Amino acid sequence: MARPYNVEDTASAPHSESFEIHQTGSSVTDEEINDNPIEEVRLTVPITDDPKQPALTFRTWVLGLSSCILLAFVNQYFGYHQNQLYVGSLSAQILVLPIGKLMAATLPDKQFRIPFTAWSFSLNPGPFSLKEHALITIFANCGSNGVYAVGIVTIAKVFYHRQLNPVAAMLLVQTTQLLGYGWAGLFRKYLVDSPYMWWPENLAQVSLFRVLHEKEKRPRGGVTRLQFFLLVSIASFAYHIIPGYLFPSLSALSFVCWIWKDSITAQKIGSGLNGLGIGSFGLDWSTVAGFLGSPLATPLFAIANTLVGFFLCLYVLVPISYWYNVYDAQKFPLFSSRTFDSNGQSYNISRIINEKTFEFDKAGYDQYSKLYLSILFAYTYGFSFAALTSSLSHVALFDGHIIWQMWKKTTAASKALFGDVHTRIMKKNYDEVPQWWFQLILVVSFALSLYVCEGFGKQLQLPWWGLILSCSIAFFFTLPVGVIQATTNSQPGLNVITEFIIGYMHPGRPLANVVFKTYGYISMSQALIFMGDFKLGHYMKIPPKSMFIVQLVGTIIASTVYFGTSWWLITTVPHICDTNLLPEGSPWTCPGEDVFYNASMIWGIVGPLRMFTKEGVYPELNWFFLLGLLAPVPGWLLSRKYPEKKWIKNIHTPLILLGPLAMPSANAVHYLSWGAVGILFNYYIFRRYKPWWARYNYILSAALDVGLTFMGVLLYITLQSHDIFGPEWWGLDNSDHCPLAKCPIAPGIEVPGCPVH
Repeated sequence: MARPYNVEDTASAPHSESFEIHQTGSSVTDEEINDNPIEEVRLTVPITDDPKQPALTFRTWVLGLSSCILLAFVNQYFGYHQNQLYVGSLSAQILVLPIGKLMAATLPDKQFRIPFTAWSFSLNPGPFSLKEHALITIFANCGSNGVYAVGIVTIAKVFYHRQLNPVAAMLLVQTTQLLGYGWAGLFRKYLVDSPYMWWPENLAQVSLFRVLHEKEKRPRGGVTRLQFFLLVSIASFAYHIIPGYLFPSLSALSFVCWIWKDSITAQKIGSGLNGLGIGSFGLDWSTVAGFLGSPLATPLFAIANTLVGFFLCLYVLVPISYWYNVYDAQKFPLFSSRTFDSNGQSYNISRIINEKTFEFDKAGYDQYSKLYLSILFAYTYGFSFAALTSSLSHVALFDGHIIWQMWKKTTAASKALFGDVHTRIMKKNYDEVPQWWFQLILVVSFALSLYVCEGFGKQLQLPWWGLILSCSIAFFFTLPVGVIQATTNSQPGLNVITEFIIGYMHPGRPLANVVFKTYGYISMSQALIFMGDFKLGHYMKIPPKSMFIVQLVGTIIASTVYFGTSWWLITTVPHICDTNLLPEGSPWTCPGEDVFYNASMIWGIVGPLRMFTKEGVYPELNWFFLLGLLAPVPGWLLSRKYPEKKWIKNIHTPLILLGPLAMPSANAVHYLSWGAVGILFNYYIFRRYKPWWARYNYILSAALDVGLTFMGVLLYITLQSHDIFGPEWWGLDNSDHCPLAKCPIAPGIEVPGCPVH
């Protein structure tokens, strides 16, 4: 198992013989071949490059822009549907390959000169190259990532029925997406150039690109990687018709519930979707990878730490607190993301808000009820507080010396310490992106953001100081959160802490709350998306300036399409998102925007003052901030006392605390299935069959994703979008047949479908 970032690792291991390089091009010199300190990178990423291979070509622009626009439109259009459809860049990655090769075979190679410039280009610069393919995929990724700020536009226009200037809305969407480029420019040398920041998720992409482009001789008695990819993709495509259409119950099989059909306690213990999930598992790749990402592309130490946090939360804290009725937990479901009142019913926000001013109505609140959460949901907030502070202290203790030395990286000796073969190839063959490009985007985006907040009649409710504070939070957390994501595939989100801060400082204003959250959270997230794609380009040896141009243009185009599609729908579809007025069977129910709206009400109207202080129910959860800050210290002290014990350095406290935070969207069955598959491949197979793992592991991950995606799109377009589902039978239910798992067990609480104790 590779350590993700330990400066004492040496990069001296030879390239694995099981990953023979067939790509032609200029090779690095012998003295440069010290490869990369991370074993997974050594087994996956080639150490060759051909600087003459075309990258940013006419084909790149045509196919990249088309993919970006199409994915942005489709994902936003279907995002308002009850049965949402998400199409990722992986679909475009597969589909553009034959189109690119067709263009290479048919387009003329005549040179065209751009008027009034010395630039020229050819419609056909030669064979469709791997670098073109990678840039097109990154272009498409801009269109598939989603635009968080569109949710603000939707709830302002549709749920709050407020006037919103379209120019202000458009600038809000663009600036929240572009601000992150400024942070990326400041931190890219730490999070991209460093070989210890290896971005594990990119290795599956690198493997797939190599499979699709490299020529390989079929081993005797085996299959090539391309043949393996095609076989697994076809099998995944064919299999998904069973859990996706004919037998949805395969996604969560909870045998305990089937045995004790009338026991609430047994179903709470056994339900994989609404309980502890003891004995529950799923036979669907979307169950394994749909919420937590592919376990095949996640390092073993990250899987282990995540599972530790999951077990501590779900199998220690939650059951003890629930059955001892902490916070009146027995009045509510064990596993729920909804909010409740003191009688165990769904919280009626309309009773505590002034309809005219959209501000908090204290008299109504005092007459009604405090706001309650399920015990699991309450603890996930506590874990999110702890994960945030733990991220800071962990990175400072374990990585502070590396970051500080990189900050002072000026001499050749220090460059040799931190550079690997990939960094040296990039710096030798290609010009870096000038720092002023990033700085210009940062200054312009921030100025426009101030204009959005202070202009247009202050429709968004956020004052100038709120914008500065939110950007400061994003800047402060980009590096520590980036270190964690670049080494573990997990990102501590800032959504909760940003809501928490502005809820205290500027309460009673729901739009201000979500705007502050978006500037603070999404600008950091965009920076990490940018740097993750930059690292993919680093591995694929794509010119950095071409990478920058593609990402910048792709972000602007995608944001425009997302906004335009949203504005068109919310101004033309009657009663969109209003389930009380929509005709029966209408697909325009906006489930994601409904959650976003409720969050704005909870944090912006009720606010943390009435949740996490003595005025609310959960003041003790504030201790999680201190717990998280101190949690990395014991592991750090042990690692210094026993430096020879390498397993100590794999105790990753932020990952442990982040472990349960995918819940309650992800359920117990998702964690258990994800963990089982991850341990099987990244521990057992990695150790026992390393040549097979090196050759096929990441390809297997990509192939399973491809088959699932294409069958999911096909089922949606042909059947589910027309409300055509599988044959009526027991297995058609997409639940785990544990209806009593949602029931409260406190005496006297009446909930439809549940017995009253």
